[in-house]
Amino acid sequence: MPPMDEHSAAVAAYWDAAAASFDDGPDHGLHAGHTRRAWQRRLETWIPGGPADVLDAGCGTGSLSLLLARSGHRVTGVDLAPRMIEQARRKLAAARLRARFLLGDAAAPPTGGERFDAILARHLLWTLPDPPGALRAWAGRLRPGGRLVLVEGLWPQPEQPAVRYAGGAAPLPWHDGIGAADLAAAVRPLAAHVHVEPLSGDADLWGGPVDDERYALVATVPDA
Repeated sequence: MPPMDEHSAAVAAYWDAAAASFDDGPDHGLHAGHTRRAWQRRLETWIPGGPADVLDAGCGTGSLSLLLARSGHRVTGVDLAPRMIEQARRKLAAARLRARFLLGDAAAPPTGGERFDAILARHLLWTLPDPPGALRAWAGRLRPGGRLVLVEGLWPQPEQPAVRYAGGAAPLPWHDGIGAADLAAAVRPLAAHVHVEPLSGDADLWGGPVDDERYALVATVPDA
């Protein structure tokens, strides 16, 4: 991995510090059976069949990578934070499942010229300095007819300086998240088909009710 710039180093340090407690979140660790099953069901509709080559961009501690591997997919997870990658590797090994985890920028995954059947990113776009650029890069890494699956939402960031993201989220263009209509407009020029699936009403996914906008956008790139 090439040397990080100042921003990337701050982001990696932020998520490294969060790694030890990250899975305490019910939708992160997926410890509860009903939450784990809710995500498994959704993933099976977004990325049906198998085995497929799936890139989990910003994989964190690998909870969704594990579910994808359990469904028989060949999974590559990418994350900028070394401690997140370490946890993901341990998690998959403990479950006796295989996946490849790479340290690197999820917006420009270090996978060379590889192409994937599907790319998954959950709650990642708000952290990126150039979200539209990441969308274009991901679309370019899909095979013809491949799927881009974006689990996103629209929410305010906390205002307390002690918990601001990586030194302050305000400079990031989508730091408050992005609504489904706006993300669909950004993705539509890259895709042959775009489908938005509301997720706010499925409390099992989040470990309880939520009152903000959460959704999955599934985009299929052209066949040729």
